[in-house]
Amino acid sequence: MFRYHCLNPIAAIGLDLFSEDYRKTEELKDADACLVRSAAMHEMELPQNLLAVARAGAGVNNIPLEKCAEQGIVVFNTPGANANGVKELVFAGMLYASRDIVGGIDWCLANSSDENIAKTAEKQKKNFAGTEISGKKLGVIGLGAIGVLVANAAVHMGMEVYGYDPYISVSAAWNLSRNVKHVTQVDEIYRECDYITIHVPLLDSTKKMINAEAIAMMKPTAIVLNFARDLLVDEEAMVEALANGKVKRYVSDFPNTTTVGAKGCIVTPHLGASTAESEDNCAIMAVRELRDYLENGNIVHSVNFPDCNMAGCTTAGRVGILHKNVSGKLSSFTTILGDAGINIDGMANKSKGEYSYALFDVDAPLNEEVLQKLASVEGVLRVRRIK
Repeated sequence: MFRYHCLNPIAAIGLDLFSEDYRKTEELKDADACLVRSAAMHEMELPQNLLAVARAGAGVNNIPLEKCAEQGIVVFNTPGANANGVKELVFAGMLYASRDIVGGIDWCLANSSDENIAKTAEKQKKNFAGTEISGKKLGVIGLGAIGVLVANAAVHMGMEVYGYDPYISVSAAWNLSRNVKHVTQVDEIYRECDYITIHVPLLDSTKKMINAEAIAMMKPTAIVLNFARDLLVDEEAMVEALANGKVKRYVSDFPNTTTVGAKGCIVTPHLGASTAESEDNCAIMAVRELRDYLENGNIVHSVNFPDCNMAGCTTAGRVGILHKNVSGKLSSFTTILGDAGINIDGMANKSKGEYSYALFDVDAPLNEEVLQKLASVEGVLRVRRIK
């Protein structure tokens, strides 16, 4: 029996995928697995029995990844599950920034008591005129699940699309429209594009990557869209550039005291993944990831350990070992199993940065003595008998 805890409300369509072998617990301290959306976990005490955390969404800034890794807790996210919802809001942002739709709506509301509003509107509408996005250049920084959808949709809307991603995956490359111009220097996007949208994870290397120097390269008519993370943009520099007419608009999905109300800023209250469909998709993917790990030992879409998949176990036993990525560990594990007279029918060992994960399918059940010997190997973070 596995126990799970939800730190935030999780869509029922996902939770319903848990089998009768799972029970929901009201306390994190009792849980084998945890589902989370936006709850801040950095100051939480993580119980020793916690095996996995699944973030129903892509960003994991609210989760202490290193702390989890050191405790042998696998952290999952759900890349792509909310991609369409974000993609659609990006285009809404482009349209809002290109045409003064909000100003027009506000004018209509302010003049709702005018009996001649239809006639008056014909005279006033020139004040809210804008430009079309078709035929304009769009630069997409980051060609992951969301970036690819945005780039491809923009092509179909008649835009000339530039894409930048030095780490583009094979899957993303296959899905990207051949009409997207793949550039190797992000500066080309800053200089050439009318619209610039960023879709990269927040890392030390990407924090404030759109800075004063980048903004200085842009056209004064440029519109910058940020539906990824607010800290990807130096917003103080952006607000200053907007005030001085160096860029036209900044559209952000992350309200804060720097941007809300500032000239040229259009800010929405973190609505990117706030659709029923996105929440359902994230919940479904998160639960499936947890079940596959808890029941089969497989890791898919982890952010702190390597992905490792050996499908279902058809042998007498399976053991998973989370360990530090240092040489000699694999031979230590195989020696312990061999000395116990246990034959290895299948194995996989994957590494990611400082951490590794080994899976062994064996021809005999694993007893506590063998498990203790595996756990005693230096650098081992967690040993789990899966079957």
